[in-house]
Amino acid sequence: MSHSLVLVINSGSSSLKFALIDAVSGDARLTGLGECFGLSEASVSWKYEGEKASCALDATGNHHQQAIERLVTLLEELGLKQDIIAIGHRVVHGGERFSQTVKIDEHVLNEIDALSELAPLHNPAHVIGIRAAMQAFPYLPQYAVFDTAFHQTMPAKAYHYALPQKLYQNYGIRRYGFHGTSHYFVSQEAAKQLGKSADATNVITVHLGNGASICAVREGKSADTSMGFTPTAGLMMGTRCGDLDPGIIDFLMSKGWNQADLQQALNKDAGFLGVSGLTSDCRGIVEAMEQGHEGAKLAFEIFTYRVAKYIASYMVSLDELDAIVFTGGIGENSLPVRSAVLKHLKIFGYREDTAANEKARFGEKGVITKPNTPMAMVIPTNEEWVIARESMALLHA
Repeated sequence: MSHSLVLVINSGSSSLKFALIDAVSGDARLTGLGECFGLSEASVSWKYEGEKASCALDATGNHHQQAIERLVTLLEELGLKQDIIAIGHRVVHGGERFSQTVKIDEHVLNEIDALSELAPLHNPAHVIGIRAAMQAFPYLPQYAVFDTAFHQTMPAKAYHYALPQKLYQNYGIRRYGFHGTSHYFVSQEAAKQLGKSADATNVITVHLGNGASICAVREGKSADTSMGFTPTAGLMMGTRCGDLDPGIIDFLMSKGWNQADLQQALNKDAGFLGVSGLTSDCRGIVEAMEQGHEGAKLAFEIFTYRVAKYIASYMVSLDELDAIVFTGGIGENSLPVRSAVLKHLKIFGYREDTAANEKARFGEKGVITKPNTPMAMVIPTNEEWVIARESMALLHA
């Protein structure tokens, strides 16, 4: 019987991911996904001890609640329910209110809900998932771990926009940053790889996936990050545009575009998908580029150029740089992306070790630059483990 199993839940607007994590080892005993909520094809799938299974949800009713109820039944069937010591919830936006993990009570839940205007696609869904979990597991302590919390150490010069101060004071408009659990985890792991304490480690963490962001980590703390008031800012992504001249929005509005048109274009139709005209998936972009597709080639070049440009700009946030750390689905697995980024950084002395770069994929960590040159490395992220560890730490505090 384990006394370190934490159920980690990430509730989205139309999905619910879950994982049963050993908070000590980081091992996932059970993983699963509820998806297509609100549609007739809503379902839950899971993986346990290498075996996969799935089931459909009722076409009507609360799919978040149904998914949680199916999860409870599954845990009972597998004999795991009694071993769970806590539940940890991923919450995208904690604003300035939450700078660390907190135990969830009605007051905290109301605060998360009140922050929905800063994350209208995420926080309301988190509240639905949390309430469903509290109903299903009323005897277990539940904790909220915030994507934005790690970035609350940014100095004012990094998080303030050059806007009238009343916009910050009245509406909280500032850079918040996201992917905080990932940046925190890989920076901590990088410190171990470097043989240094976390508070003496200075790295630039590069989380590249369908969503992508970069973070300058100074002495173990976030000093700057590329996502901003929303996750649309910063790098080009799968379907998000990244940094954009706001004058373009004014121009499009003058052509009759409305808010819904703009949100669709900037968040769902842009990025890899928009530039290539093919796909939002980096693997598809690389494959099409290698076959001579010009749109895919341009998308790849924009993406890798902007990643390198952000890395270079974040060197000014640090007095010294121990390593660049690639992570996330693309950062961990895409050899062409890492290779192209390092080529852009050759002025700083970065030299790819092609054999090492080829090896550091599909869950393998490693240094991917040549000896006696500035260091870049790959470290697989594990955000669920961070959520599990943070929850267990508060449980035993």
